[in-house]
Amino acid sequence: MPDPVSHPPTQTPPVAFRAFFLAALCAFAAVASWSCNRDSADRAAKKRIFSPEDPPRVVASAKEKLNAGSLGSDPALARRVLRMDAAETTERLGAHRYQAAVKFEWGTRGNQLELTENRTLEAGAGGVSGDFHAVVGNSHDQGMDVIRVHGDVFARGKYGPYRQRLRDRGMAERVREEVFGALRDFDSLFLGRLKLEPYGQTTSDGRSAQRYRVTLGPAVQLASANAAALPAPLEPKGGPDGATLNRRRFADKREPQEISGEIWVDDETAVVLHAKLEGRIKVPAEGEQGKEAFVRLTLDSGVSDIGRDLSLHAPEQYLPDEDKPPGIADALDRFGIPRAGATDAGVTPSSAASKPPPEPEDESP
Repeated sequence: MPDPVSHPPTQTPPVAFRAFFLAALCAFAAVASWSCNRDSADRAAKKRIFSPEDPPRVVASAKEKLNAGSLGSDPALARRVLRMDAAETTERLGAHRYQAAVKFEWGTRGNQLELTENRTLEAGAGGVSGDFHAVVGNSHDQGMDVIRVHGDVFARGKYGPYRQRLRDRGMAERVREEVFGALRDFDSLFLGRLKLEPYGQTTSDGRSAQRYRVTLGPAVQLASANAAALPAPLEPKGGPDGATLNRRRFADKREPQEISGEIWVDDETAVVLHAKLEGRIKVPAEGEQGKEAFVRLTLDSGVSDIGRDLSLHAPEQYLPDEDKPPGIADALDRFGIPRAGATDAGVTPSSAASKPPPEPEDESP
């Protein structure tokens, strides 16, 4: 008879213990899976953070190969080339000089105004982030002059000294695009109706280029797909003023009448090297007493000195950047208005503005 002490019978673990054991295994598997997923996410995040920064979009656009001989048969490509901005042009050509003369004539029969603009953009090497010097002036004695060298920006009006702009916030880049955008603006004003017809080859600044004759093309649909979803503009209580109504009428009712001229497109980069255009836009009369208006636009632009060192440099003399112009600060000091708890408006007041002028004595009896 076997000894019950030395040979205990085999016993099955309790049900509660098996359930606990299975739950522990499941929890361990879940933690392991979560840990693996977290490690993978951390590795992906570190890869994104420490990977090389993506180049600006304009750099990728400049690497796109464009067929300079297909602008006549491909309207989308024609718009792409005609509206190429200064940053992409610099990426494609390198250093260059751009000059344009733009003449505006507008008015009604018997009442006409004129304005002539001269634009110059000297673009240094370095592409979209490179140095440049942009100058624009007009026949009304107005203008702007902006320089960017090694990331430092200096600006002035047509007259007066330069002032450094430490807080530029992209103003210089916007001026560069506005100065360079004469051909883009011409195409926009004429509602994208520049029709290009190739007629031979030529050379410009030593580069082979495709010539295109420009005429008025059929109407095209340029409206944005989201235009219908935009809310109506807010109106003042008394209604828009006359100048605003005229601008709206021109924007909504203008009808291109004629376009003539030619452009030369670089075979290698598809950049417009030369443009000489003239066009006329009509704005129909409004009401029985209204007068028909017109706009005549003339453009003569060209690109030269491609790839040459333009020796751009900062101005020799310039004023430092200021938080508040002295004239405004002096006026605040004069009337005793402090700024941010200070005793004055932030600058040392001039002797002339340190105190108000004396009141005239009362000489009445």
